[in-house]
Amino acid sequence: MKHTRYLLVAALLVALLLAFLALNICIGSVNVPLSDCLAILTGRDRDSTFADIVLRLRLPRALAALLLGGALALAGYLLQTFFHNPIAGPFILGISSGAKLVVALVMVFSLGIGSYLTSFGMIAAAFVGAMLSMGFVLLMAHLVDRMSILVVSGVMIGYICSALTDFVVVFADEADYVNLHNWSKGSFSGISWGNVAVMAVVVLASLWAVFLLSKPISAFQMGEAYARSVGVNLPLFRAALGVLSSILAACVTAFAGPVSFVGIAVPHLVRQLLRSAKPLVLIPACFLGGGVFCLFCDLLARMLFAPVELSISTVTAVFGAPVVIWILIRRRQGRD
Repeated sequence: MKHTRYLLVAALLVALLLAFLALNICIGSVNVPLSDCLAILTGRDRDSTFADIVLRLRLPRALAALLLGGALALAGYLLQTFFHNPIAGPFILGISSGAKLVVALVMVFSLGIGSYLTSFGMIAAAFVGAMLSMGFVLLMAHLVDRMSILVVSGVMIGYICSALTDFVVVFADEADYVNLHNWSKGSFSGISWGNVAVMAVVVLASLWAVFLLSKPISAFQMGEAYARSVGVNLPLFRAALGVLSSILAACVTAFAGPVSFVGIAVPHLVRQLLRSAKPLVLIPACFLGGGVFCLFCDLLARMLFAPVELSISTVTAVFGAPVVIWILIRRRQGRD
């Protein structure tokens, strides 16, 4: 029965992923017929105007939404495992905001001296910011016992980092200000094939590393004493969770800016669909679910008020925030 549910959920996620991928490629200010898209993707049409739109603009953006959405959902899953709390996530805990601040500082400085950051350079800068924020969160976790205080502390550090980022972006040259402003609000636009190649290497390597941690995660979910009794090195395991979640959040922030609520909402929704906490099942489902969620939200961000484009965080918050409220209500009812 459980295996049937797993297969059905997997089939649903794959079908939704392919559907939203097709919609993101075909629909826009210029609609491209599906038959033309298939001809372009199979190499039978590479010279038309449609081919330029699909291959240069829409396909890289759609693949970025898929990869980065999956990365955010995985980061949220790892943080929820780390803190044993369903509302832990890179955006709520301020990790994405810390990454955004350091990337903005480095970008404005490099643009000021006439240089441009490479893709790996942006990820490295975002990783430094993410690890600094993660360090603050871990310090607060050591000082306070209540998760609610830890979450509030993360939200406050997120607001501080966002305010400082807005302050830093003001000092960018006028020619770069619009791009920096759009990035600081969250957007999948402007993604190149080079960016997609770099994020694919980082995200897929991290996904493989998370798979390798599936057995320790399963043991850790049974309690720290149990995990220790079956040979899990808890300090090393926690370090791995922290580093991997920071790498995934950093990759997203480097290319798309802050994207809110995906890391909280998707793992929870996937758990409800699967009715399982098995890491070997949840890890790929979270990745696929994150890709589906971000493809859907990016389509709405582009098309809802076209030609005006919304920031991706605006749309993800509309769908993700109610899920967080639902989680809080359910946890409250569980205590009563």
